[in-house]
Amino acid sequence: MFKIILEILKLSIPAMGEMILYMLIWVLDTVMVGKYAGGLGVSAVGISSEIIYTFTNIIISMGVSVSITSLVSRSMGAGNLNLAKRYANIGLKFGLVLAFLLNIIFFLFSRNLLILAKTEGEVLNAAGRYFKICSMGITFNMLISLINSIFRGCKDNKTPLFTAALINVINLSLDYILIFGKFGAPALGIDGAAIATVAANITGAFFLFFKLKKLPFNLDLREKIQKTEFVNLFKLALPSGLQEGAFSIARLFNVVFVMSLGSISFSANQIANTIESLSFMPGWGISISCMALVGYSIGEKNLNKAKLYTDYSLLIASLTMGAIAFIFFFFPHSLTSLFIKKSDVLVIDLAAACMKIAALEQIPMALSMVLQGGMKGSGNAKTPFRITLFTSWIIRLPLIWYLIYYLRKPVTFLWMVTAFSWTVQAAILLYLYKKRGYSKEKTI
Repeated sequence: MFKIILEILKLSIPAMGEMILYMLIWVLDTVMVGKYAGGLGVSAVGISSEIIYTFTNIIISMGVSVSITSLVSRSMGAGNLNLAKRYANIGLKFGLVLAFLLNIIFFLFSRNLLILAKTEGEVLNAAGRYFKICSMGITFNMLISLINSIFRGCKDNKTPLFTAALINVINLSLDYILIFGKFGAPALGIDGAAIATVAANITGAFFLFFKLKKLPFNLDLREKIQKTEFVNLFKLALPSGLQEGAFSIARLFNVVFVMSLGSISFSANQIANTIESLSFMPGWGISISCMALVGYSIGEKNLNKAKLYTDYSLLIASLTMGAIAFIFFFFPHSLTSLFIKKSDVLVIDLAAACMKIAALEQIPMALSMVLQGGMKGSGNAKTPFRITLFTSWIIRLPLIWYLIYYLRKPVTFLWMVTAFSWTVQAAILLYLYKKRGYSKEKTI
């Protein structure tokens, strides 16, 4: 038991650290922009980030990257380095093509996408500039995600962690200099935050490129793509991406519904989302660890070991996010007041009310993330997709549309619905896991 827990922590702590560092960029961006430009800045950065991360997550971070980690880890567990290398090569090439296409779309149609999201007035102008500048670094951002997924498949979570640390140092240093105009630089405000993000992503991508020699195999993008392996990768990437799409596009609609309530509600919701995004990170870190460990175990054809890794990952994630729930419930004002001028009392109070409700969904969220990670590690991405589609589009989205957009209820109702949908999702996943474990999953 102790050995299993240590192995999970050895992989999950660096993964947690990496996720926290990446989210810290967004959080501190929001803090600094909020201190400089108030609610306008928070709204502009918030809506732009929602659109950018929604589509990059669907296509790359939770699509192709998840597929790479799962297939590389199972190949490594089976002792087949050559197959692991081929999956890494195919995934990297396929992901880069998609990343480049998305980069062009974002650059050319950034303002159009914001208008589709019902962004108007001063927020539209500020968000349009932020979005267009950030789009220049999107390919580098997604390249980082793709290479990190290869390292994770090889049970190396430290290299992605060091990359995240470097990106943080550069991004936050430039944020301070360019947003507020320090050390002789002009005060660029929101535009400065975007420039800092692009510079950090470019640096991180080059750093990772020089770390490729740490992999147990040599990547060769000139290698011919094998049809069977591409199909395997695509069959796993498609439902993983669709799962993220089901969740993130529904979330994007929710943002649009909240914008209809006015700037106070939108700013409060954005601040609460930013704070809660930090609580995702332990769950995602442990989920990533569980995915790799279950993949290795499935590759070794050791289903009992895969189940042990999952059980202890569930315990660790629940305890960690349970502690975060305690902080959210008892210290919400202390958290929300960090993100905006203290004079914006209405925003702070409303965001604090949202945080108290967010405390209720932390443990269900932890269970869902870990179980989804384990299923994907075993090669089953369809079940998480179907469950996420059901909870996001059959439960969450219709209820939020009815309560927020139609009945004009306060934004706290959105958080009540979200907590309920996470609870339903966790209950379904737990039931399926207890019923069948990994006994019916496909192996390489």
